[in-house]
Amino acid sequence: MATNNSFQDTIKAYLDKRASEDSLFAVTYAKENKNIKDCCSYITSQAKKQQTGGCAAISDDVVFGWAVHYYDEDDIKIEKSSNTRSEVKTSAPKTEVKKEAPKAKIRPKKKEDVGQYSLF
Repeated sequence: MATNNSFQDTIKAYLDKRASEDSLFAVTYAKENKNIKDCCSYITSQAKKQQTGGCAAISDDVVFGWAVHYYDEDDIKIEKSSNTRSEVKTSAPKTEVKKEAPKAKIRPKKKEDVGQYSLF
């Protein structure tokens, strides 16, 4: 899953800071079987589970909590999702709609000016 580099950088910066402040987390953060790309994929999959109606609003604390949880747990499976979108095509019969040709507007002929004006 392709993730935004700024998203990865933000998560990595938080985890680096957390590891420098918490020696116990520093040990779990150094696990060789974990990486930032899979961490971001895990966060994205968790966010998709939270969505309703195609969108979700998730606080920073929850997202960073998921990042820490990813490194704490060894049995987390990363759900690989494809970026391809599927299209469903329906085979409705096409009907030709014939448009009528626009009719020429009939304009009344102008009366020729005979040189004499009517006052009434």
